[in-house]
Amino acid sequence: MFVRTALMMSAALLLGGCEVASEIGKPCTLVRKATPEERAAGSDVAVAILEKEIAAQQDFISFGSVNCEDLICVRDQDYPRALNEDGSLNENAPAMGYCSKPCVEGASSCDVTDTDDVNPDLPGRMSCRPMLLDQDTLDALRSADEAFYRRTFGENNSPFFCAGALIPD
Repeated sequence: MFVRTALMMSAALLLGGCEVASEIGKPCTLVRKATPEERAAGSDVAVAILEKEIAAQQDFISFGSVNCEDLICVRDQDYPRALNEDGSLNENAPAMGYCSKPCVEGASSCDVTDTDDVNPDLPGRMSCRPMLLDQDTLDALRSADEAFYRRTFGENNSPFFCAGALIPD
């Protein structure tokens, strides 16, 4: 009886002190669905998006990033771009972002709990904010063509994701 009690107490103490780290904020590669030609040439279903494929000062969300537990990689308009040594854009570098998750405005936590490898300015500006179209537009797209909506947005039904708040000009 004493041994069983001691084991239960030890387990409770060990488990009680555990904090679950989230991948929110960790670096990830933005991906897109491969074209039929790319798949025929041997590419995976998802391929990396390149820096030249993303406009400057643009929010971007990518579904299917295997670097993230929720498969969601975002890049806010203030995220640093890949540059060459001379400061010019490295157009052929994979476009990077950070892991995110869906959230509920005002109710969800978007805290960065593990800051290893995280862009240093990101934890202080992380919030739950719309990254896609507004809710009415998402609903209208889903109503107009459910199959197109699912191919584009997957099972996502909300515009809100954990992302860096925009830095004021």
